[in-house]
Amino acid sequence: MRNQNPAPSSVVAAATAGDEEAFASLADRYRRELHVHCYRMLGSLEDSEDVAQETFLRAWRKRSSFQGRSTFRAWLYAIATKACLDALERRRRVPARHPARPLAEIPWLQPYPDRLLDAVAPADEEPEAELIRGETIELAFIAAIQVLPPRQRAILIARDVLGWSAADSAALLGMSVAAVNSALQRARATMRKHVPRRRQEWAPGTDPTQAELELLQRYVEANDQGDATAMLALLREDALFTMPPHPQCRVGREEIVAGWVSGGFGSDSFGTFRSVPTRVNRQPAVAGYLRRPGDSSYRAFSLDVLRIEEGLLAEVIAFPLEPLLEPLGLPSTM
Repeated sequence: MRNQNPAPSSVVAAATAGDEEAFASLADRYRRELHVHCYRMLGSLEDSEDVAQETFLRAWRKRSSFQGRSTFRAWLYAIATKACLDALERRRRVPARHPARPLAEIPWLQPYPDRLLDAVAPADEEPEAELIRGETIELAFIAAIQVLPPRQRAILIARDVLGWSAADSAALLGMSVAAVNSALQRARATMRKHVPRRRQEWAPGTDPTQAELELLQRYVEANDQGDATAMLALLREDALFTMPPHPQCRVGREEIVAGWVSGGFGSDSFGTFRSVPTRVNRQPAVAGYLRRPGDSSYRAFSLDVLRIEEGLLAEVIAFPLEPLLEPLGLPSTM
């Protein structure tokens, strides 16, 4: 595993000896990054919270088994990975039918707010920043990795995100090194089929560019004004639109905007939007609040996650906003 600042040995010793306060301090130290790890494995913000909690319960029960052959942090990651694999055994797998756009096939997929990612690595020079670099936390990566069988998923994350060696990954999963390397090759080949075109050219960074900010503002204005023509001008000709957990996937800007209009967008009978820019998965996003005719308040409606490519919107992924209000730090009404 990549070098990290280890927890003080005295705290680890106290925690494994049964000191609840020492163990709680270690849990606080690693809680958020383990939550991100579980999120990569599971693709669901809600499920990752449950499994992260289960990880610390298992670690507390097994604390005496920590022998110091690895760091306490690596030991926790191993427990978290096994907890995720157990959770995935209970979940029905949904194979992606559209190789380039698995977002429409993952009903449990949820975005991860940047405000929580920032709690993992507040500065780029800190070692944990590697764990949340854009190309391994963006929604396209998270969705694609959900297509992998669970053990391939665990191996890909261990090797390509956490930086574990093949030997450490093999020990984690009870496999031979040769089996791990073979599984990793298969996982990488599958990922190449499911991530978007020219992905390496647009992998997002932490800070939005000026052009991205301007496009985001234009999207907000078009949304709040119910301007379908303006929306059309913001989309690439081959843009994608998905609405997890619904399986629909619209392709092409004409089809996308026509679908929005047929749903009522821009009409007095539908209502008016008020939009709040935000960020999730190191991508720009817009929280939309809808005021229906006769209503005095704007109520949480949807979270649109945007992918920008060559100055236009290449993809819009719309999630229900209500379940995400607390992690986003947003109110239910405006």
